[in-house]
Amino acid sequence: MVTIRHERTGEVAAREALLDLSYGPVRFAKASERLREGREPELSLVAAEGRRLVGTVRLWRVSAGPGRPALLLGPLAVAPDCRKRGIGSTLGQQAPREATPCLL
Repeated sequence: MVTIRHERTGEVAAREALLDLSYGPVRFAKASERLREGREPELSLVAAEGRRLVGTVRLWRVSAGPGRPALLLGPLAVAPDCRKRGIGSTLGQQAPREATPCLL
């Protein structure tokens, strides 16, 4: 059974390994990575199956113009052997629901 919950401090290495597996080194060359550099995420969720981290998503506070706070979603990743099970969709839907109050 997969559980969606907030990322724990000790899961950083597992999250990074999952992102490396999902995106490879090209993930560091993306323009969205420049927006995330030097910032802490507003929200970090993971999908866990037992003790194994099988999915991750983060939201980052950005600006969509003067006085227009917004959130940047990503990266979102699911372990290759766990895809097509709705994990990514669930993470992608739950993250904005949990983070919306920070924009008010």
